[in-house]
Amino acid sequence: MKKTCILFVLAVLAVFLTNCTNKSDEYIDPRGTDYAGSESCIQCHQTQHQLALVSSHFKATAPATLENVLGDFNKGNHVFIYDKNTKLVMEERNDSLYQVLYKNGKEVEAHPYDIVFGTKHAQTSAFWKNHYTYELPLSYYKSLNSWATSPGYPADKPNFTREIAKECYGCHSSNIASSYITTSSDKVSSMTMEVENFMDKNTLVYGIDCERCHGPGKEHVQTHLKFPDLKKSQNIVAFKNLTRQQRIDACAICHSGNDKLRMKSRFQFKPGDNINDYFRATPSSNDSLHFDVHGNQLGLLAQSKCFQKSEKMDCMTCHNPHENAPTKLASYSKICMNCHQDLKHTETTLKTMSGSMLANNCVECHMPKKPSSAIKFQLSNSKQFSNYNLRTHKIGIYPAK
Repeated sequence: MKKTCILFVLAVLAVFLTNCTNKSDEYIDPRGTDYAGSESCIQCHQTQHQLALVSSHFKATAPATLENVLGDFNKGNHVFIYDKNTKLVMEERNDSLYQVLYKNGKEVEAHPYDIVFGTKHAQTSAFWKNHYTYELPLSYYKSLNSWATSPGYPADKPNFTREIAKECYGCHSSNIASSYITTSSDKVSSMTMEVENFMDKNTLVYGIDCERCHGPGKEHVQTHLKFPDLKKSQNIVAFKNLTRQQRIDACAICHSGNDKLRMKSRFQFKPGDNINDYFRATPSSNDSLHFDVHGNQLGLLAQSKCFQKSEKMDCMTCHNPHENAPTKLASYSKICMNCHQDLKHTETTLKTMSGSMLANNCVECHMPKKPSSAIKFQLSNSKQFSNYNLRTHKIGIYPAK
């Protein structure tokens, strides 16, 4: 009897484990059958996953739930005035959020928040319509703690017709396409991915997820679940095994500007690829005097003597891609002091700030905030344009203000 019970328990466990394995194997990621989905990473990489969940990378796009949308829709500055007869109001209706246009006190049109882009400095939003997404005319700016026009939108006339190109999702999401990929991702050509502009919302993989930076992980997950005692990571890209240039290219796919000639879709890029196979320089992309602080962090960093004189410095020297940048600038100063311990400030500089403060605030002086030409906005009932200020990645000596 005891032997029969044991056999029964083993049989039940076998069925249970088989069902779990089958469910995992049956998962089809919209990027291809060689992808496992980021949720599969949690069981072995919980710490990294928890940090990433609240990072700007992971929240580069997100569903427009009440928890993800910035700003208060019920009080404060949730009304934008275009003129005395026209206003746009941010409203909550039945657990959904809308931008609602009123003229002469009457509702003219209302569009929902379906997708949000960004969370660290500012957030713009979009709505779906006939397999395309359109940017809402107002964005939320954290520095203002209020709404203002989305970059490039006029402050005298609301507009709901600006389409968000698929290419924008190339840096703000991990995938979007016209259809699911039902084969391995490396069998899909760039032409197949880009020939159709319309998009299937079910193929959208929000944010920059694990596999966007580490490559397809289905085989990696299957191997390590089958052999849990393996100490060395298998069938996945670990950045420590990449060359310096490969690590830089993995960041540069989204942080080196958008003015180069695109040869392949960003979605095809996998860590270890050569970025020159995806983009070609044009005369305008070599205009180093006008690199914008918003989109070309690598171009600015490459102009820095720190970067030029170092054989090891890359983006991850200062940034942990799994988490947000530290708010305390002193943490960056420690990185700077690894190479600059013997440098002394001039008497003129020391008159403006004490030596101890200078040692804890390198980036404030040597990587100051600069206005972005790409992000300009207008406030409610105003004709004046404002530039969004972001910290430059060109490390240098800047004149005191």
